[in-house]
Amino acid sequence: MRKASLVLLGAVIGGSIATVGTQTRFISESVARAAASDTYRNLNLFGDVFEKIRSDYVEKPDEQKLVESAINGMLSSLDPHSSYMDAKSFRDMQVQTRGEFGGLGIEVTQEDGLIKVVTPIDDTPASRGGILSGDVITAIDGEPVQGLTLNQAVDKMRGAPNTQVTLKVLRGPNKEAQDIKLTRAVIQIKSVRSHVEDGDIGYIRITQFNEQTGEGVAAAIKKFQSDIPADKFKGYILDLRNNPGGLLDQSIAVSNAFLDRGEIVSTRGRNADETMRYNAHPGDISKGKPLVVLINGGSASASEIVAGALQDHKRATIIGTRSFGKGSVQTIIPLGQSNGAVRLTTARYYTPSGRSIQAKGIDPDVQVLQDVPDELKGKDDTKGEASLKGHLKNGDDEKGGSQAYVPPDPKDDKQLAAARDILRGVKTSSKTPTPPDAEPKKVPN
Repeated sequence: MRKASLVLLGAVIGGSIATVGTQTRFISESVARAAASDTYRNLNLFGDVFEKIRSDYVEKPDEQKLVESAINGMLSSLDPHSSYMDAKSFRDMQVQTRGEFGGLGIEVTQEDGLIKVVTPIDDTPASRGGILSGDVITAIDGEPVQGLTLNQAVDKMRGAPNTQVTLKVLRGPNKEAQDIKLTRAVIQIKSVRSHVEDGDIGYIRITQFNEQTGEGVAAAIKKFQSDIPADKFKGYILDLRNNPGGLLDQSIAVSNAFLDRGEIVSTRGRNADETMRYNAHPGDISKGKPLVVLINGGSASASEIVAGALQDHKRATIIGTRSFGKGSVQTIIPLGQSNGAVRLTTARYYTPSGRSIQAKGIDPDVQVLQDVPDELKGKDDTKGEASLKGHLKNGDDEKGGSQAYVPPDPKDDKQLAAARDILRGVKTSSKTPTPPDAEPKKVPN
């Protein structure tokens, strides 16, 4: 009897679970229908407002601009890196990733309606004219940028070569205003520059990650190997300072040039089955030579992927200051030839050990601060991703930006000097944080 009672009890419990499950499914479907109903109601609201503007606004509006502004407002409400590109902006973006465009040579983002400089690109009108990381652009040729989309502001800064444009910038903690006049030029971005340091070190500088970057780094490595005698070759310096990032596949290619195996980066989207892992192919073309990577507060995105991979695998010593902290991936989604494209944040990325650097950045293994001229003190630190309004959150331990100054004269460059010393076996007295565990860990799904 007791056994029969237990079986019966089990049957009753089982039936109860099945009933609850059925009720839960009905409730979920009901909630989904209600949510869909709310969505369609809101879309109808948008349509009603749009019609009111078309019929009753004091002047006949540009309907295309209305739609584009609504789309851009929807995207910009998500995070600082999602945006709408009209057909012209989309074409310009494609040209830029190929490595050539007309303008000032400046990487910018939007914050509180103003345009903020992420970094000027090396050897361009912006860098030669004194634009600094962290500068806030409030006006272009006297026209306030407040109210302009990021793409509209960029369009105003671009233009025919040899024409001039004046930017009003706010700089430093006191927001000191100044006008900077620049002459536009054809910006031919040679993303990789290299030279031999003192006969025994191969120096590689990457200004951004475009379609030419991976091949450029591979070519530089091979040239060093032919130009520097093997018995004198101390190693490589990879300079990623003030590099705003670029193409994901090129950051993977650069990392792969210095790794023989293991994960380089993983990306995780909204659904667990969308996790992607990118691994190094066998064959470290640098042949295991010692490597130092330079980063600072202007090193973002693809730069941080490279630094994070090489740091986690203990393949390189990271020197400089904490990086920017942009740990998200944007996908360009074309909308047809005449409709432009959407730049949409679709994933976060993780270093091989499973770290998300979003709003935290990469901490260097050896922190080295530059001597900043008096007139620039307090004006050249970047606040980093964590300071951007609407940024993707990453826990309670988010970190601000850091120093992004690089002296124009290499003789004054303390970070570069520290890199040379490490490769030549000279001990440095700079602060050395404990490196992260290099053993790759599975990224949770």
